[in-house]
Amino acid sequence: MALREIIFLPEPILRRKAKPVTKFDKDLQTLIDDMIETMRDAPGVGLAAPQINLPMQLAVIEYAEQEDDEENEDAPPKPKKLYVIINPEITKVSDEKVMGVEGCLSIPGLLGEVERHAAIQVKALNRHGQPLKLKLDGWMARIFQHEIDHLNGVMFTDKAVRVWKPQEDEEVALD
Repeated sequence: MALREIIFLPEPILRRKAKPVTKFDKDLQTLIDDMIETMRDAPGVGLAAPQINLPMQLAVIEYAEQEDDEENEDAPPKPKKLYVIINPEITKVSDEKVMGVEGCLSIPGLLGEVERHAAIQVKALNRHGQPLKLKLDGWMARIFQHEIDHLNGVMFTDKAVRVWKPQEDEEVALD
């Protein structure tokens, strides 16, 4: 496995629609492993192929939803779930939308407040080309929408109602 270089705006590939993946070979498996390692090293919760200068409909996501329940503060953290999505498509969205703060590995030093669907359904292929259907809500739905936007040449700043440079103590999961 190897770390890949994450590119930044204004690199033109970040503004183009990525091409569908058609070959599920050893090279693709190596790329996926490299993307997972790169995402974790960054550190981020998601990484799309255009962010490493590859125009492919491929993204990796790793996140653990945490309970907001004060009674379970001492509970061990939930394990992270790792997703590999290839040629993803959002097939259903909730009417309800929610605002949330987002950052991006390809736009370092900026955060934005973005309105996203509270819940979505996604169909995609997994790393072996097998169909995958996911029902997502909360932060996981937000992360998937952010990464799928990357595959369509859309950056979070395009949808943000407000963008700012974070304070030193301000934390947000980066995708």
